[in-house]
Amino acid sequence: MTADSSNSPKASAASSAISKTSNEMWGGRFAERPDAVMEAINASIDVDKRMAEQDVAGSKAHARMLAAQGVISAADAEALVSGLEQVITEIRSGAFPFSRALEDIHMNVEARLKEIVGEPAGRLHTARSRNDQVAVDFRLWVRDEIDRTDRALADLQRAFLAQAEAGADLVMPGFTHLQSAQPVTWGHHMMAYVEMIARDRGRFRDARARLNESPLGAAALAGTSFPIDRHATASALGFDRPTANSLDSVSDRDFALEFLAAASICAMHLSRLAEEIVIWSSAQFRFVRLSDKFSTGSSIMPQKRNPDAAELVRAKTGRVTGAFVGLSTVMKGLALTYSKDMQEDKEQTFLAADALDLAIGATLGMVRDMAPNAEVLSKAAGAGYATATDLADWLVRRLGLPFRTAHHVTGTLVKAAEVKGIGLEELSLAEMQAVEPRIEAEVYEVLGVENSVRSRVSYGGTAPDQVRAQIARWKGLLA
Repeated sequence: MTADSSNSPKASAASSAISKTSNEMWGGRFAERPDAVMEAINASIDVDKRMAEQDVAGSKAHARMLAAQGVISAADAEALVSGLEQVITEIRSGAFPFSRALEDIHMNVEARLKEIVGEPAGRLHTARSRNDQVAVDFRLWVRDEIDRTDRALADLQRAFLAQAEAGADLVMPGFTHLQSAQPVTWGHHMMAYVEMIARDRGRFRDARARLNESPLGAAALAGTSFPIDRHATASALGFDRPTANSLDSVSDRDFALEFLAAASICAMHLSRLAEEIVIWSSAQFRFVRLSDKFSTGSSIMPQKRNPDAAELVRAKTGRVTGAFVGLSTVMKGLALTYSKDMQEDKEQTFLAADALDLAIGATLGMVRDMAPNAEVLSKAAGAGYATATDLADWLVRRLGLPFRTAHHVTGTLVKAAEVKGIGLEELSLAEMQAVEPRIEAEVYEVLGVENSVRSRVSYGGTAPDQVRAQIARWKGLLA
């Protein structure tokens, strides 16, 4: 039920009751109910009801601590915990009557708790404020989301590993400036994303470690005179310790900003892959084929297979990055401590998390299903004089030329081949010796793309053996 759900006498009576409850929540300072516009701008329940699990968990820990410290009776604590468990059961079932007149998840839960247990409900808010309550709820939610994201990204890494293992020997062009540069292997390319995602997971884990302090008990901003045990509630909620400064406790949203910053970089990585998939699946490239599950058709052009999943992953980056910029803008002008501006923190964070969840899920599906076109990739690997660097390296190794001299010789040979419209490997030995007389027939051994990738044996290089070594390392890390 909401305050404006009906004009019937029954609804009006219910609305009056909610208004009375709302005023009681604020205390005796207010004699009149808020204006309808004020209710609309002030209410956050449509957004923060997503924190119901965290709100109830925090309240149960708080109630138990109050009883352990002798602030409330054990009987009251038992009634509160039992009532809170009924509340969360109702919320999970969809039967809970959320009310916008009660503003937020905290007051909605407390009002329903009062209906269930009566007078003891009024004791639950002892030694805390909605300021520290929302701070702990939001931290718990972000922490849970980080854990979910980390598991999803680990699954995505495993999907890339499967692609890398299947294509450890499959040659393809490596690009700089989206121009063919040097041959690499499909496996090597896939492993690049394993490394990117590893950094993403590291950033999320770093953010989690910093946020894992409990603000509960900081109260409105100055702490409380009640003999509470903040270490007990921190431990009960899985935090490492309580926060050390009550002012900072209620005004800090760095944990949300760090989550959004890590999410923005992660979304950018997914977008880079999405861009490659869009290019690779085009008729001009034909490097990969996406399954029908992650493609769509055209309403007018029956031949089309559009990589819409990849395009939407690419687009979601804007929403995630926008949330980071939006929350940064909200926080930049706030003097200590809490201001109502902070109510805008959760919606942006929730929407960004949803967007990232979708992007990871779609990317996981595409990576698992995409099929590389070995013939096209192999042919493209040798295009654009991709083995020119191998020729220059051979001139340095075999003939002892300074690299800059070898670079010049190779460039001259590339130009000669280009004029004739042939590949480097198609130049005759005589044509090569006309540029550098000491070139021998064995030079042709380095001009094939297969030989090129096999020669890149430096640690982290594209040689298939190096790729397999990295695959084995990551399999062990992800086991």
